[in-house]
Amino acid sequence: MNDGTFPQVRPRRLRTTPAMRRMVAQHRPHPADLILPAFVREGIDEPLPLGSMPGVVQHSRDSIRKAAVEAAEAGVAGIMLFGVPEEAKKDAVGSPGTDPEGILQVALRAVRAEVGDALVVMSDLCLDEVTDHGHCGVLDARGRVDNDATLARYAEMALAQAEAGAHVLGPSGMMDGQVGHVRRALDAAGHQDVALLAYTAKYASAFYGPFREAVNSSLTGDRKTYQQDPPNAREALRELAQDLAEGADMVMVKPGLPYLDILRQIADASPVPVASYQISGEYAMVEAAAERGWLDRERAIDETLTAFKRAGADMILTYWATEYARTLRRG
Repeated sequence: MNDGTFPQVRPRRLRTTPAMRRMVAQHRPHPADLILPAFVREGIDEPLPLGSMPGVVQHSRDSIRKAAVEAAEAGVAGIMLFGVPEEAKKDAVGSPGTDPEGILQVALRAVRAEVGDALVVMSDLCLDEVTDHGHCGVLDARGRVDNDATLARYAEMALAQAEAGAHVLGPSGMMDGQVGHVRRALDAAGHQDVALLAYTAKYASAFYGPFREAVNSSLTGDRKTYQQDPPNAREALRELAQDLAEGADMVMVKPGLPYLDILRQIADASPVPVASYQISGEYAMVEAAAERGWLDRERAIDETLTAFKRAGADMILTYWATEYARTLRRG
């Protein structure tokens, strides 16, 4: 008989074996939750490894096709493409972003030709990779990002990317009104089926550092006047309401782990699917710590991705997408 000396309620009973833990697990990432961000660089014949992101490369036109096939075969849901043009082609208005032969448009056509509809082919809709100043918009005479002039460029870029075959566009520049402006331009041109994944809560974060290498960023200064300020949470819900009113089909929180509280709030309030982006700095920290033997790499990857699901993410953008999907399929 239990005389009160020992506990009657024992949660540990549900942790006794791997099979028991698997049976009662509340949140499990699935390959269909995953989206692979990938960089395509103009003017290279072989993939170029990134020093700050071990295991990630700038793809050539050929290798991005292979990466897309591998992602599809692993069961990954989508691929988000970022184009890296030759430096000489960058200019103040980001001309490679609207050139049909710009590297992102070329890559979109190549990937669609390779995988068709087996992957959701997505493209980053922003100017930072294609401008000589590295900002996400065009600059005015005083060197400030001009919100409304930028919207006009986004509309032109949206049409170029849609015509190149993107299923989904990701407006990521955090300009006021960007979702509505792009949506109207797409609809007017007959691209009603192209979906928008709004970068709804994108914070001015220190964790973007390795991404700057990945896209050969030309940025001087920072993006604090248009990306969200890390101390602010309510502002994210305001951005969500605006993006939904303008026609966003999906919404995103970026970065990931430092903003799980924001992800939870957005997921609780959103009637549309919610994505979280596990960004370059988050990836690099795990890889660097694992390389030094400070943590178990595979367990850390699984734990971080599970955290996004637990916080409410329907989709997760992660550089481990293909690798992790293969792990899940192996059981």
